[in-house]
Amino acid sequence: MLFQDLRYAVRTLAQNPGFAALAVLCLALGIGVNATIFSVVDGVLLQPYPYADADRIVVLNSTNPRQGINRSGVSWLDFRDWRDQNATMAAMVAFSGRSFTISDGAADPERSLGSAVTWTLFSFLGTPPALGRDFRPDDDRPGAEPVVMLSDDLWHRRYNGDPAIVGKAVSLNGRPHTVISVMPPRFMFPQNQRLWVPLASYVEKSPRKARNMQVFAKLKPGVTMDQATTDLKGIATRLASTYPEQNDGWSAFARSLKSWMLPGDVNLTIVSMMCAATLVLLVACANVANLFLARASVRHREISIRSALGAGRWHIVRQLLTEAIVIGTLSAPLGILFARLGLYLLDQGIPPDSIPYFIHWALDVRSLSYTIGISVLTGIVFGLAPALTATRSNLQEGLREGGRGSAGGRRARLRNGLVIAEVSMSLVLLIGASLFVRSFLNLQNANVGFDTSPLMTLRFYMSGAAYESTDARARRVLDILRRVETVPGIQSVFASNFVPLWGGGDGGRVLVEGKSYERGKEPDISFIAASPQLRKTMGIALVRGRDITESEETTRTAVALINQRMARELWNDADPLGRRFRLVSDETPEWFTVVGVIADFRHFQGDTDGTIDPAAYVAYSFAPTPNTGLTIRATGDPTRITGAVRERIRQADASLPIFQVSTMEALRQRSFWEFKLFGWMFSVFGAIALLLASIGVYGVLSYSVSQRTQEIGVRVALGAAKRDVMRLVVGQGLRLALAGIGVGILGAFGVTRFIKTLLYNVTPTDPVSFSGVALFLVSVALMASYVPARRAMAVDPIVALRDE
Repeated sequence: MLFQDLRYAVRTLAQNPGFAALAVLCLALGIGVNATIFSVVDGVLLQPYPYADADRIVVLNSTNPRQGINRSGVSWLDFRDWRDQNATMAAMVAFSGRSFTISDGAADPERSLGSAVTWTLFSFLGTPPALGRDFRPDDDRPGAEPVVMLSDDLWHRRYNGDPAIVGKAVSLNGRPHTVISVMPPRFMFPQNQRLWVPLASYVEKSPRKARNMQVFAKLKPGVTMDQATTDLKGIATRLASTYPEQNDGWSAFARSLKSWMLPGDVNLTIVSMMCAATLVLLVACANVANLFLARASVRHREISIRSALGAGRWHIVRQLLTEAIVIGTLSAPLGILFARLGLYLLDQGIPPDSIPYFIHWALDVRSLSYTIGISVLTGIVFGLAPALTATRSNLQEGLREGGRGSAGGRRARLRNGLVIAEVSMSLVLLIGASLFVRSFLNLQNANVGFDTSPLMTLRFYMSGAAYESTDARARRVLDILRRVETVPGIQSVFASNFVPLWGGGDGGRVLVEGKSYERGKEPDISFIAASPQLRKTMGIALVRGRDITESEETTRTAVALINQRMARELWNDADPLGRRFRLVSDETPEWFTVVGVIADFRHFQGDTDGTIDPAAYVAYSFAPTPNTGLTIRATGDPTRITGAVRERIRQADASLPIFQVSTMEALRQRSFWEFKLFGWMFSVFGAIALLLASIGVYGVLSYSVSQRTQEIGVRVALGAAKRDVMRLVVGQGLRLALAGIGVGILGAFGVTRFIKTLLYNVTPTDPVSFSGVALFLVSVALMASYVPARRAMAVDPIVALRDE
């Protein structure tokens, strides 16, 4: 019986190739969008983390509510006490991010991100090396012979996958390290690290207040996260009593692994994407259901005859439902092609290394199974209502109508309801797209405080014994600055411990001379060390005072420029020139005298909320960090000077790795790639939904005109003008659109408030987006109504009445 229904369904659809092709295309678009986003949802939210006993792993953090610190890293000494004194955790590991210069003669020096880890980390994660051995206890102790584990990516890229690399020495930060192993492909714990070294030698002299490590723990069987937190707080209380100078006010807590790997905004983004994709699929289903309703009306006489010959209602329903499922199944392969295209475009829209290694999406077995399942399910969903409606009619009425369906009645209401649903869902998607596009445009046009077009940036990393002292680093940077300044086409250049819009620098709480603050409540500022050409290179205005001089740079004079935000926050309306401040955290407190105030500008690419931190800029010689940035102002295209700048740095020291070479405009664009991606994605979703809704409006009106030919002929015969016929048909389409817009606006008001945190400088109820999209949908509905209206105007009343 099933095979007979299937054969008949295929034969029937083959006789109507235009109908079948349109239905397959509409549904394939919805399935393709849904499969694309499901692959992302599966890779981000549903796939289990690739660690042993991941459900028992928790992340441990320090906290100091008194100082307003909700979450912090953990110090080495605190970690050891937590590990030794706890009663709720079966194991505890720690790791800390590090930057390494790899130099081995195999290629140019390379800077790579890595981690210093406790020797038990990889057994804790359940991930043994693919080649070589794991760390041993004797590797992770002060004074041990340096060893390193490489990622599969680094091994293949730099060493061509040569297994003989195990046992050989490579230079990391100027110190030989023996390669003991290579990790499995795609493993780059914790984010996108390329190598790992034992932790002990990096933290053996670290003070208890240096809270810069991340700690994972594995709960004992039956222990809850709350119990672990209570245990940690008890230990933290004892440590605060034992070490009041370093630990007073500090506590600790445990949180889930998922909260560490996927912050709340990520979950919200993924859920929003899936909801949008589901709306597109629902619009596609509504559209195809409308097509089936129209077709069922045309087949009304056929269905009535089959009923008269003894076919039961559920047999006919099953037959019609089989046709719908065949359409859904045929849509799956095309939907998969659309999904592959969608994933490709998605990958192209994400900058390299912006997604952690453990997040991976693809059209794998799970995604393909979902696609096939959703195809069959949608076939049932969009086919059931038309099938039930088509078989509900009176038998005699169907035979008497001679094959012509009725324009009114239950089927007409259902068709109209589906169009209203399509329009409303399209409106929600288009409003979401408008909000994201406006956020992107606001960021695109946001004032960062300086002109990015003539600027380029790069970093170099000074490591090894030659650069252990701050004086050696300061001298090398001064030498590089002098060399780079001689490159033709360069106006000015400055070195700093940060790169604008990229990050870096330092920061902390400050004391202000003449003011008193409660401990832990001191003002917090960014503390940036830069050579004297900063303001000239960036094009930042001097509001008052003067610049730091070359002499003050070389003599390490304690003077500072501050931005307007710092002047306002620390001295209100008073003149800050000549005032002094110092960092609370300084081991040897040094008071800095304010000599100038400069205009505010954005420091970090993450400052998308529009706020600018209070900041102080001191001579670079105060903090000549190993990781140093150069910012260069060029007279023309900044990309043209890249080669010459690289050559000048190599002339100074060929062992320095040069990395993160970029124009400032590229950095600015990178700072809001998420908004660009969301805007593009929701726009595509909205465009697909709008196309389907337009087809729905056009289809309903076309069918309505074909069914009302006699009525229109009578109207014209009785003297109705063509404009009256136009008004009749267009008015019907406009009423459907307005009803859908009304429902959609109510839905959008309820939905968009959930994406408030994903927007920039635009409210979730933005009147421009709501009114603009509504007017746009009205215009689309009018255009979709125009062709059926023109056809109605061309009705010849004599021909229409004769046909009836």
